[in-house]
Amino acid sequence: MTIEYISLNPSGDKMPLIGFGCAKIPPEQTAEVIYNAIKVGYRLFDGGSNYYNEKQVGDGIRMAINDGLVERKEIFVISKLWCTNHAKEHVRQACQRSLDDLGLEYIDLYLIHFPVALEHVPMHVRYPAGWTQPGEKQVRRARVPMHVCWAAMESLVDDGLVRNIGMSNFNAQLMMDLLSYCRIEPALLQVELHPYLQQDAYVKWIQKQGIAVTAYSSFGPASFAAGGLKHAKSVESLFDNPVIKEIAAKYNRDPGQIALRWSLERNVGVVPKSTSVSRMKSNLDVLNWKMDEEDIQAINQLDMGLRFNDPVIKGWDLPIFL
Repeated sequence: MTIEYISLNPSGDKMPLIGFGCAKIPPEQTAEVIYNAIKVGYRLFDGGSNYYNEKQVGDGIRMAINDGLVERKEIFVISKLWCTNHAKEHVRQACQRSLDDLGLEYIDLYLIHFPVALEHVPMHVRYPAGWTQPGEKQVRRARVPMHVCWAAMESLVDDGLVRNIGMSNFNAQLMMDLLSYCRIEPALLQVELHPYLQQDAYVKWIQKQGIAVTAYSSFGPASFAAGGLKHAKSVESLFDNPVIKEIAAKYNRDPGQIALRWSLERNVGVVPKSTSVSRMKSNLDVLNWKMDEEDIQAINQLDMGLRFNDPVIKGWDLPIFL
């Protein structure tokens, strides 16, 4: 059986391997969805300021705490620093805004959302900031090196605002550079991972450094196709893939559970999202069984290096994955 928690370095905090993703949940539904997820049994919530629902995530958590479903110490909350707030003077401001919106005294894990600094948008002008300056149609990069941003992230740990720090969407070269100067090493890397984009060598290298890995978009093109992304509509859904379907039938599971279990077999955490309570339960039910090695290898053959969450695909002049 895969362990239910992974210990983060250097804090030693235990992070659930299965969490609940907060992206793309309509704000008006978010509080109830989060409350229901806690009732179902989720204890990790993967959010971020640029998901446009962070306050409502906090509302749902507080509802559950007030109703006695959980205590704060039982909940593991992830938030993310947006690209427009990488400058030293903006990192703390952004973190404090997330704390205020969530209604929490500390964040369990704070991630740099993307490895690119964009020109700052003051919070009174627009919040969340999004990718561009108000009224503009293309991104504007800011001259903020990563070592400046990371030092500011480290100060958040020093001052008790966050317990762990990490990053999302970083490539190997930038990770190697950061590890050469960081004072507090990253606890976790979150990247797009699914059977169509496996990044096997990178995942193994990151784990070898003592850094935990969490996958987002574990269902591959599903949510992107639903959002209208042509790139995602042009490939076969993981749920319809014959290999996934055959393995799902073998274990009397649904294809989504197979995709999640495949990640756990790599000791990679997952943060699936659903507004359906029955689907929430199904996604959570992937811990207490294993797949045969032959089935893992069959899924490994599906890798196409196919990435869906890429700023370039969205039209931004930010080729961060090249």
